[in-house]
Amino acid sequence: MDQKVTDHDILAGLNRDYIDSVQNSDVSRFDEILAPDFYCSNPDRSLVDRAGFLKQTANPVAIRNLKAEDVLIRIIGDVAIIHARTSYLMPDGSAGGGRYTDVWAKINGQWLAVSAHVTR
Repeated sequence: MDQKVTDHDILAGLNRDYIDSVQNSDVSRFDEILAPDFYCSNPDRSLVDRAGFLKQTANPVAIRNLKAEDVLIRIIGDVAIIHARTSYLMPDGSAGGGRYTDVWAKINGQWLAVSAHVTR
């Protein structure tokens, strides 16, 4: 039986890729899934463009076991908004967490991240 892959399925996979790419400093995967005009609001209140985001992503993160939880994917036409909570372990082994909101746009048939907002 053929099961059609839905936009929701694609976005759920992209969300997993995004989290995995943060944890593993995977600049090449981000290069594939970020729109040319991508911007990110960081927890330190800085706003970085695509190039700045890729540069900061190249630095290994000190946290481990990064997970997205309570993921809510809302699709509104060719735009999707993903809200989620994160959990991770700090370098000293204590628990950490935050929230993020990512905005995706379907551009020429492909979902690309256009915006991210991260809090801790």
